Amino acid sequence: MAALSTGRQAAVIGALVEGSSVRSTERMTGVHRDTILRLVGRVGRACERMMGEEIRHVRCERLELDELWCFVGKKKANLRRTDDPNRLGDFWTWVALDPDSKLVPHHHVAKRDMFDAADFTRELARRVEGRVQISTDKLAAYRYAIYEGWGREVDYGRIVKRYHGDILDTGRYSPPEVVAVERDVVYGAPNMALVSTSHVERQNLTVRMGMRRFTRLTNGFSKKVENLRSAVALHFAHYNFVRVHQSLKTTPALASGVAGRRWTLADLVELPY
Repeated sequence: MAALSTGRQAAVIGALVEGSSVRSTERMTGVHRDTILRLVGRVGRACERMMGEEIRHVRCERLELDELWCFVGKKKANLRRTDDPNRLGDFWTWVALDPDSKLVPHHHVAKRDMFDAADFTRELARRVEGRVQISTDKLAAYRYAIYEGWGREVDYGRIVKRYHGDILDTGRYSPPEVVAVERDVVYGAPNMALVSTSHVERQNLTVRMGMRRFTRLTNGFSKKVENLRSAVALHFAHYNFVRVHQSLKTTPALASGVAGRRWTLADLVELPY
């Protein structure tokens, strides 16, 4: 990577965050795929450390939480007894979104259990100041995890969607029909009119469009969990600090007061972390 100029490294990163695969980026830039993966690893780890230090004392009124599925190496159903489930199989990216500034103050790549949910919310609570209203879906782990992060000092509402038929029907390529939407209070006194996960679910689409390894029904999946974590950190650093949101006319980091200027791809490449 030392032989690549900052501009060329930025061109590689730019292709990846726009949804290109490693191999297509290799064809477009002439940079070998092994070099691309090393670059993603280095910049992604730096982005994760940077966001852990820069995204602090965030003041927001609402947060929407959700989790996004992908897999590493092979899907859970194809795991063998000799495979390490901590390194292969289904993984989930836990995401928190401020629907007003569009900032993602924290994400967490792990499994989908109560302990990982609590790890996610504890760190999220450290990054956010003041009382906040939180919205989630009906995943049971959130009740315990949000209590771990905030105790009762939070306004937490849950949205429950009822679908026609089985949401997990095999062979389904279109979303199931929503027949009813219910909202309930879990903690505090949330404004029920604002209990929603629509914005964070739209953020999930942005993730799938911006990272090739999240595209369904393709061979663009992650082969190592370290590569997945680096790619996700790179995506959210670019989303928060570099990418201008159309409805905001600026970056989420600027809109939330986390950053004082719009960053560039070169800034990400040259992170000193």
